[in-house]
Amino acid sequence: MGAIPVDPLWWQTLFDEVYLITDARSVCNDELTRREVDFLEAHLQIRKSDSILDLCGGHGRHSLELARRGYLAATVLDYSEYLVQLGRTRAAEQSLPVSFVQADARQTGLAGEQFDFVLVMANSFGYFPDDRDNLQILCEAHRLCRPGGTLLLDLLDSGYVMERFRPSSVHKANEDITVSRERELTENLIRVRETVVSGTKGLLREGTYCERLYKEDELVGLLRQAGFGKIEFKNDFSSHQNPGDYGFMTQRVIVTAVRA
Repeated sequence: MGAIPVDPLWWQTLFDEVYLITDARSVCNDELTRREVDFLEAHLQIRKSDSILDLCGGHGRHSLELARRGYLAATVLDYSEYLVQLGRTRAAEQSLPVSFVQADARQTGLAGEQFDFVLVMANSFGYFPDDRDNLQILCEAHRLCRPGGTLLLDLLDSGYVMERFRPSSVHKANEDITVSRERELTENLIRVRETVVSGTKGLLREGTYCERLYKEDELVGLLRQAGFGKIEFKNDFSSHQNPGDYGFMTQRVIVTAVRA
């Protein structure tokens, strides 16, 4: 166990209203979301009628933007009840045809073979130190894809993280709130202790989380084990235009795989 112990169930409680503040420069950035959806349209050539599953999709920022562009069949699934409810509210307010489901990505409860595309955006894969759990998500994505359907993974670039590892960082989320992160890097896992402090209210949160680092051959092995083929990688992906330390969102790798 490293110096930063992480509860394996951290992902069940982290994604709440505080998360939307600490990560606002990425997950609440409308222009960045539009650039990411521009990329999805160009990279995947999705048709307006295609069925899309936004797996671990939070409050559905990508799916809501797709719906604004005329896509008719997007479903967002996430474990966070807070984010799912927020997404439902926004979809209803804007009359957008996006469905929201609160469930575990390893066992979604959804009917199989119903999606043309399964998207896992913004480093939402690799939350489990144990590969068996991460593999279970890939197997579930395979079950949900129609034959010929495509899975897209948007992952942190493990090589980039290792080469430019910073053991700590501090940034102002807004005029009142400061986010401090202490990081520990092992061979295939990065652990983070995050402290969120308000100048007016004091300590808002201190918690830990982790992200599994995958090399290309490891990902290929997991995807093939889950039943996917035609695996392709796009490296050096970044949707942030200004330089800076955006945590796990700074530089990413895009992986696509097809269900035979």
